[in-house]
Amino acid sequence: MTESQFLPISREEMTRRGWDHADFVCVTGDAYIDHPSFGIAVISRLLESLGYRVAVLAQPDWRSKNDFTRFGRPRLGFLITAGNIDSMVNAYSVSKRPRDRDVYSPGGEPGRRPDRASIVYATRAREAYKGVPIILGGLEASLRRMAHYDYWDNKVRRSILLDAKADLVVYGMGEGQVGAVARRLAEGRKIDEITDVPGTLYASSEQPPEDTVLLPSFEETSSSPARFAESFLLQERNTDPLTGRRLTEPYGRTHPRWVIQNPPAAPLSREELDAVHELPYARAYHPSYEPQGGVPAVEEVRFSLTSSRGCFGSCSFCSLTFHQGRRVRSRSHDSLVREAEILTRNPDFKGYIHDVGGPTANFRFPACERQERYGTCPDRQCLSPKPCKNLVVDHGDYLTLLRRLRKLPGIKKVFIRSGIRFDYLLADPDGAFLDELCEHHVSGQLKVAPEHVSPRVLSLMGKPRPEVYAEFERRFKAKNEAIGKKQYLVPYFISSHPGSDLKAAIELAEYFRDRKFIPEQVQDFYPTPGTLATCMYHTGTDPRTGKAVYVPKQPREKAMQRALMHYRKPNNHALVREALIAAGREDLIGYGPRCLVPPEKGGRKHWR
Repeated sequence: MTESQFLPISREEMTRRGWDHADFVCVTGDAYIDHPSFGIAVISRLLESLGYRVAVLAQPDWRSKNDFTRFGRPRLGFLITAGNIDSMVNAYSVSKRPRDRDVYSPGGEPGRRPDRASIVYATRAREAYKGVPIILGGLEASLRRMAHYDYWDNKVRRSILLDAKADLVVYGMGEGQVGAVARRLAEGRKIDEITDVPGTLYASSEQPPEDTVLLPSFEETSSSPARFAESFLLQERNTDPLTGRRLTEPYGRTHPRWVIQNPPAAPLSREELDAVHELPYARAYHPSYEPQGGVPAVEEVRFSLTSSRGCFGSCSFCSLTFHQGRRVRSRSHDSLVREAEILTRNPDFKGYIHDVGGPTANFRFPACERQERYGTCPDRQCLSPKPCKNLVVDHGDYLTLLRRLRKLPGIKKVFIRSGIRFDYLLADPDGAFLDELCEHHVSGQLKVAPEHVSPRVLSLMGKPRPEVYAEFERRFKAKNEAIGKKQYLVPYFISSHPGSDLKAAIELAEYFRDRKFIPEQVQDFYPTPGTLATCMYHTGTDPRTGKAVYVPKQPREKAMQRALMHYRKPNNHALVREALIAAGREDLIGYGPRCLVPPEKGGRKHWR
């Protein structure tokens, strides 16, 4: 790849294009990877296609304003994102320890972006050029757009719009919003006059419009968990473009201000989604990163195809409802085939497409016809606690796409790695998808996410009951035996999720024991902004019912729940014994076939 195939990342590259200025400077906390899996690449290429001059300021030095003057004063504005994921999640583990690797940075080097990157970048951009519009977008800004619980500060923080002193926040998938804002700016509109674009937020010191839903004030949500839960539920019920209303969050008493969130933007049509993915991406990281070993994040997506957006799975711990929405949109077969043909011409392509999917691979269209006319249901889920009677379950379109991709010259295998909803698969009366999944699309192991086995915890997670996963496991095994393949499920489990006490954690450990199973994919629950589970974590209640929810917060208990998932490891035995004694399950300490750990050396013996 040559520099000319990328948007400029330096003054020299900009000058070589004959530009004396940029219309927009796109600031990102990630290294510059010009690939449709990276939000900054999509937005910058979209603006380029609309005729704007766009420069990319990737991982700038935030310690002063100097790097933010690299391209001179942008004519229309700074577009700022922390990167593909929240900067705090990127920098710290759930135990709040600094991570030793950042796959979005050259060579995987950590520390290339500041904490709360959107706020810091906006501050430096404002210092560099006063009066230039500052627009925040991306996952970090989207999920922190209103008052939100911040796990790292352990408190409710203000809207990121106010903390960053930005002019606008674009929330959700931002192509339509950014295009509309850019057009207004180019027409000479002032940024503080652009208050009518769906999918954006702005701040005002004037009384909010009458057609608004008034949320509890920041002073209320930051001091009252009950008011926080009320606010969260109002926001969650207004995430659909057809039914979502304008929301207003008050700040201050003596000098009041309001953060006003316009209704959600309409999702892109299939034609628009195709067009966005077929912009002239270089599909690689900028060549300037080559001496540092490249950027690791590109490897996961380099030979993968994004086929859809949105998810009606509505897992409680997932932020997709607040960011991409519940209405699924998918790309056309022709567009995906054209992209696959591009992959086959890459000299490094070995014939294997690593993934054809999205948030959930086997979702290709909205959950039901009603969603297209009336929007998603504000008070019920499509799959939880069981599939809705109106749910349309059909894998036919996805199978047709996969078959077409498999037949392309140069394609040896097409894998599915982005995950499937096994409850949706089981609800399909036609077993063809499971047959072809096992026959053609599993690379030895298939990742699935049962998450837990306790019915109480699964209900709070928004996941199906344990017998549903057991049935999928049985069918997957039977099918692979029938076709003579040795393929395995790799299930993913979460410890310390709201609702999970020591009894539930022990139930999970016994599940592993009975199946002689050693889990590989495990994770402590991480309270990230914008999720139902994080609201439960902060408030101790389920905002949908008002009922109390047990929340494991103490580090010792969280360590015990995590140790129970790997109770076989000798270095976990002491913690497991402590958990079993605390839960009154000393019957599981000993040498019997149902025991989890042996007695402590020198301690009293435990017998079954």
